[in-house]
Amino acid sequence: MRILLTNDDGLGSPGISLLAAALRNAGHRVFVIAPSANRSGASHCISFLTDPCKLVETAADTWSCSGTPADCVVVALFGGIPELRMPDSGGEAGNPPDIVISGINRGANIGTDITYSGTAAAARQGSLCGIPSLALSLLEPETDSNTPAGNRWNWDMAVSFIMGRLEEMRAFWQPNAFVNVNIPNNAAGPSALVPAFPSFRYYNDRIAVYDAPDGHRYCFAQAGKISARPEQGSDWDVVLQRQASISAICVHPVNLELVKGRE
Repeated sequence: MRILLTNDDGLGSPGISLLAAALRNAGHRVFVIAPSANRSGASHCISFLTDPCKLVETAADTWSCSGTPADCVVVALFGGIPELRMPDSGGEAGNPPDIVISGINRGANIGTDITYSGTAAAARQGSLCGIPSLALSLLEPETDSNTPAGNRWNWDMAVSFIMGRLEEMRAFWQPNAFVNVNIPNNAAGPSALVPAFPSFRYYNDRIAVYDAPDGHRYCFAQAGKISARPEQGSDWDVVLQRQASISAICVHPVNLELVKGRE
């Protein structure tokens, strides 16, 4: 396959570099375009409406982009990477990728996270262009005081799981949706890929306010303990059982059933 690979953690993240290597070793043509710095939480921001995106080719078929994850996909598909250009409105032939993959993200994108996630936004943008698109995430490490901090992210396990299930994930895609996958972070890895619906997450965050001597007020985020609404069959429920969740996420912002119900 011809694959467009991006993320929101930045080009230097192990999740994207290890997955790119595995996909290339499997014989796929992989075009990597990722933010030049961490863009977690950027959601579907399109920054090049006000500032141009700078592309720097760092290796063969690999580019650093000054913009957001959604920028990366738009830029790649509409001329920034000529080999991937979508057919334009004038009828000129194009050669878009067979699939857009966003990830592997460093941390969960479960339920409500999808609203804020740059990882999800890149996959959403791919699907908006009619291309099968996946958002892939590795959950935060499970707490284990006996495990050295550097070994807690089981990237090799996640890459192996994805490579073994890639066709299954791609087959789960349908038009007007993107596929969201969350992989539990333990050395053994999940034994199944379980269809699930997005859960409702509670972040319990707070804002610390500091009135500084310079006369300005500064606000800092204080992350709370995340929980979720307990619902059987949700992505949160699935990963608690140490299985990988897979969900089809609609890209259209209108719930037609809800609108029709109010007519």
